[in-house]
Amino acid sequence: MRRFSQRSHLVTLSEINITPLLDLAFVLLIIFVITTPLLEQGLDLKLAEGGKPDRPLARDDIKTVEIFPRGYYQISGRKLNLDQVTDELVNAYRANSNLLVYIRADEMGYNKDTYAVIDRCQRNGITRFSLRTQPPTAR
Repeated sequence: MRRFSQRSHLVTLSEINITPLLDLAFVLLIIFVITTPLLEQGLDLKLAEGGKPDRPLARDDIKTVEIFPRGYYQISGRKLNLDQVTDELVNAYRANSNLLVYIRADEMGYNKDTYAVIDRCQRNGITRFSLRTQPPTAR
């Protein structure tokens, strides 16, 4: 009998108790659920008054670049390649420093074509551009 009791005394446990791990996981989950909304809140700011109001846009201040799904560009109804678009925008910007470039890209087109126009604008100092979208339809 004594041998049997010694043998069972030397047997090691082959199972891991995961209860403390689950407790830790739930505590961390609760902490993240509570703190995440606090991190995403914006600041309630009351801005100071002053400065000049934005000037209204004149029709001459706007150039619209349309990007079609096949990757070609159009300005004022003329089909152009990227270099021609760049030249036209740079010339328009030199003539009018208040130039605002509207970029209208087809939703089925490639993003690289849109990024190329934005990149060319920034490289040439044209910092005012706007990506145009379709407003959502009421359901």
